[in-house]
Amino acid sequence: MRTVFFGTPEFALESLRRLLGSRHSIELVVSRPDKPVGRKKVLTPPPVVEYARQEGLEVFQPSGLRSKEAIARIREIGADAGVVVAYGRMIPGPLLSAPKHGMINLHPSLLPRHRGPSPIQWALVSGDRRTGVTTMLLDEGMDTGPILLQKGSRIAETENAESLGRRLAIEGAELLVQTLDELEDGRIDPRPQPEEGVTITPMIRREFGEIEWKRPAWQLHNRFRGLTPWPGCYTLYRGGRLKILGMELLKQAPKGGEEPGVILRTSSEGILVRCGRGTALLLTELQREGRRRMPADAFLIGERVSPGERLG
Repeated sequence: MRTVFFGTPEFALESLRRLLGSRHSIELVVSRPDKPVGRKKVLTPPPVVEYARQEGLEVFQPSGLRSKEAIARIREIGADAGVVVAYGRMIPGPLLSAPKHGMINLHPSLLPRHRGPSPIQWALVSGDRRTGVTTMLLDEGMDTGPILLQKGSRIAETENAESLGRRLAIEGAELLVQTLDELEDGRIDPRPQPEEGVTITPMIRREFGEIEWKRPAWQLHNRFRGLTPWPGCYTLYRGGRLKILGMELLKQAPKGGEEPGVILRTSSEGILVRCGRGTALLLTELQREGRRRMPADAFLIGERVSPGERLG
């Protein structure tokens, strides 16, 4: 099939690669405009654009898709299918039905759970044991269109948003090409999403990373996994912000009546902190504002942390 590919960040690269190596052709790559990056604000193209240009693909970077010019440019391709992978903007109504087979979206969750912009992070924050990838036909709602194919998998206890995202990008790319193959062969019947089990994920914001020590340790550990590497987790300590870059969940916490956020003990292994419901977390890597990241033993030497001090 002749396709138009919509995608922007690194997550979409694997899908673009797999599609390029499939039996289907890519007539146009649509991505977001270049953005200023770094302290010097150097105008930088998205990862999808860099890769597409390396492969000699035609690239289109409109400021939006609702203009007559953008709609006309995409419609004139006469594509059999649109492919949407983390494009970052809603596809407007006039384009949804432009391709023969519609707009096919890859979503990194088992819909209808975790609709919205941050499904990978919220699967981890929510403590889900399973997640997966879904291909669906886009409609004018937020991830509400009919399901084409799904593939589920178990979430490993060691996975964070970065590692889970890499894995789902690969599994999703495979499912995406399979979806296009089966659509072309007439072997897929789209099915409506069930009404039960719908959840909506909000956009991740920096303030989500502040640790609320009154929560039980397992919830905080799940949040840490879901917000790593961005925006990361932090707490307040001695009047400044302390980034938490490593933590371990203890199978059994020491008993005691300390308030949440109180440091229980320090050792070469880390800083043990009381959390809600009598639980505790071991902090293993930290970073003070304006300083380099340190393993806990080096941090303890420099900061002279004492049991009984309070975080947050």
